[in-house]
Amino acid sequence: MESPESAHCSNASAWQPVAEARVSGVSGPSEVRMLGWNIPPEILPHVPTHWLGYPEPDPLVNYGLGLLYCFFFFFSVLGNGIVIYIFLTSKNLRTPSNIFVVNLALCDFVMMLKTPIFIYNSFNLGYASGPMGCLVFGLMGSFSGIGAGATNAAIAYDRYMTIAKPFGSKMTRGKAIMIVVLIWMWVSPWALFPALEVWGRFVPEGFLTSCTFDYLTDTTHIRVFVAVMFSVCYCVPMSFIIYFYSQIVSHVVAHEKALKAQAKKMNVESLRSNADKNQESTEIRIAKMAISLCFLFVLSWTPYAAVALTGAFGNKALLTPGITMIPACTCKLVACIDPYVFALSHPRFRLELQKRMPFLDIRESQPASETASTTTEATSANPE
Repeated sequence: MESPESAHCSNASAWQPVAEARVSGVSGPSEVRMLGWNIPPEILPHVPTHWLGYPEPDPLVNYGLGLLYCFFFFFSVLGNGIVIYIFLTSKNLRTPSNIFVVNLALCDFVMMLKTPIFIYNSFNLGYASGPMGCLVFGLMGSFSGIGAGATNAAIAYDRYMTIAKPFGSKMTRGKAIMIVVLIWMWVSPWALFPALEVWGRFVPEGFLTSCTFDYLTDTTHIRVFVAVMFSVCYCVPMSFIIYFYSQIVSHVVAHEKALKAQAKKMNVESLRSNADKNQESTEIRIAKMAISLCFLFVLSWTPYAAVALTGAFGNKALLTPGITMIPACTCKLVACIDPYVFALSHPRFRLELQKRMPFLDIRESQPASETASTTTEATSANPE
């Protein structure tokens, strides 16, 4: 058999040591196939050597994951597609704040558009789509994943300005669009650097059926990339999310305390009118929805961050193919859940869904005021 050294791709020398072929002669049922046994030698340099030391999983495992991703694909494309469609076709929902929600749904939608590559690989038991499929998978995953993190930070900022600083600068359509443009400018380098192999690269991981940026190659080049990407793409948006939502909680607690103290002085049960209660109820529901979306983001991407840091700086032996498939699945699961969390929590979205899909039997009452929220709910937001 031709050795991998005589057939590896032109840039393979940049990723030493060159992967050894695991195409051992399978002469009987007792022989154990290793991961990568069915990969052509010339493609092996694209695969981190770490994975080649593990036995191939039972085909039923790959088939099961492929089937699971089929369900992910269906429910995510359906849910996020409905969210995008209703927002783009409903005047009541075309508000500045909801631009961020549409952007998040778009990120989740793109995240799941890459799953056919995973499904194809799974049913072909490995790295069947090759380097090009891996590039497309990694590029779409980077744009959508990092974009979702930055968008969640923007949603947290918008909720903070609406609830904690209601008399401050209002979110306008122009400002919202500018923030979304900045989000994609922020995301693009971190998706394009590994795609062009300027800094980092995209490689298969786990059972070699999914792809992500390389966090296993033992070089300073890769370790620095992982550290910078962790800081910029995970820690920065996470810091904004934690700060803004902690400020919201502090504001709500302080506001409630002040109202109760004043009501006690005036010897009344509450200082709120029914309209005020309805308005606050709407704002709190939207805030809860936003917090839920951000919590799901934390839940999905924190395991991935832990895996990447372990691969770059920790004990690589902890990263078995099965373990690394868990965060890959949680990210896709959250992309499925996001639109349904939104549909269950956003009052006006539920109203529009009730009008367009009455068979769903959604019972959402009309808000008392059409201008309940100055950003997300108002249809008379300030002009640009």
